Amino acid sequence: MAKRIKIFDSSLRDGAQAKGISFSVKDKIKIVEALDTLGISYVEAGNPGSNSKDMEFFNRMREKKLNNVRLTAFGSTRRKEISVEDDSNVKSLLQAYTPVVAIFGKSWDFHVETVIKTTLNENLNMIRDTISFFKMHNKEVIFDAEHFFDGYKANAEYAVQTLKAAVEGGADCLSLCDTNGGTFPDEIFDITKKIVSVFDVEVGIHCHNDCGMAAANSMMAVKAGATHIQGTFLGFGERCGNANLSTLIPNLQIKRNYKCIQPENLPKLKETAQYIAEVTNIKLEASLPYVGGNAFAHKGGMHIDGVTKAHHSFEHISPEKVGNSRKFLMSEVSGKNTIIKKIQRIEPSLTKDSKETKELVDKLKQLEHEGYQFEGAETSFEMIIRKHLRKFNPFFKLKYYRIIEEEPVIDKNCSATAMIKISVDGKEEMTATEGNGPVNALDKAIRKALEIFFPNLKEMYLTDYKVRVLDANSATAAKVRVLIESTDGKQCWTTVGVSGNIIEASMIALVDSIEYKLIKDMEID
Repeated sequence: MAKRIKIFDSSLRDGAQAKGISFSVKDKIKIVEALDTLGISYVEAGNPGSNSKDMEFFNRMREKKLNNVRLTAFGSTRRKEISVEDDSNVKSLLQAYTPVVAIFGKSWDFHVETVIKTTLNENLNMIRDTISFFKMHNKEVIFDAEHFFDGYKANAEYAVQTLKAAVEGGADCLSLCDTNGGTFPDEIFDITKKIVSVFDVEVGIHCHNDCGMAAANSMMAVKAGATHIQGTFLGFGERCGNANLSTLIPNLQIKRNYKCIQPENLPKLKETAQYIAEVTNIKLEASLPYVGGNAFAHKGGMHIDGVTKAHHSFEHISPEKVGNSRKFLMSEVSGKNTIIKKIQRIEPSLTKDSKETKELVDKLKQLEHEGYQFEGAETSFEMIIRKHLRKFNPFFKLKYYRIIEEEPVIDKNCSATAMIKISVDGKEEMTATEGNGPVNALDKAIRKALEIFFPNLKEMYLTDYKVRVLDANSATAAKVRVLIESTDGKQCWTTVGVSGNIIEASMIALVDSIEYKLIKDMEID
């Protein structure tokens, strides 16, 4: 039977300290529910003593039923020279009504004496008193030994004393924290192994990624005997982030035969990652192991040929195990086999020797010569295939569009106006919309006009927009390539446009993106 590893997600607390991330109460509820569906053991969802928003969240969560997650409130040991019953932070943790509390305390003598400015003995009392208080209130208590590895290397005897004080108070788990992310894997392994040999209670690990080794450090801690891992689901967090749980879960479960979540939930990993990224309002990094868009993407022709013949020769696991999929990227180095696979999705009867296949290969090479690049915008290549094979009837016609730049700009959110006219089945619609720049104005205008005919476009929005100058030597006469990434909350797709006019290049990519959304919705219906 596989050994159990408890997964402790801190996306909503430690992750919320990352630059540019701010969760609403509704966001936090959505993420907790997603992690509960996946089968995560604990979600540390905030510090009720630090702000009213976190307390509002905990109050609303009292009405929610969770099947897997044990909701956790985060706070510190009591303040120095004050009784635990009189500490406002401690009392706020009780008012969160969570079954679990995570209490952090100092384990580095330097921090005790220079940061919180108290005696080493008083710090031990603070740890013991606080944990004992929560145990008397029937809470599961996780002790986060802050800066433990730095503390252990500076004064091992005292660092261990802080853990003993936590155990004396009744702690259920001792989480060893690499708070500044500066410890190396061999050190994590050696120190964790010593701690596991000393204490009978559960030992956990909490790693930051400042040296790029948070996941490796967490794996080494498990190898040393830790059975509780803390991190954030996509690795975001303060400074360089935290241990990435979307990497650690499959590493442990697939590669090391531990049980982190229910096996039947492992194929939900990618969709959960995408959903959390959407709610958090960040882009899911394509290079992320297991769940990223490029995790199982192949480009070179010989490489692709090898994958086709023996998947395991270039893929360390089957992508389906984590809900991802294999991708053969479109480019001039991909080879004909890659292109024919794309074509056969639309017209299965064609082979690599078909006249249409040769025409499409030639068209791909010509377009790439003109500046198109399809490895990051395969949706546009699919649209080219559909048009060339006459498998596409446009949903609308773009009659004309016009941009008016506002000068001077009074409202920084409305610096341009777009006027647009479209036709759907002979019916015309004309509209005008303001936007923050010409492309934003065009995007809003075309969708405003089309939503009258296609209400499902309301769920579609742009998540990324990139422009690249293709020939810098031509200065202002250079062509530009525009990449637009779109989503409807269920899937993401990218389209490309190339022109000497940035507005025209943007419209080519934008129209392809909208047409693709309408095609996919029609296929589902």
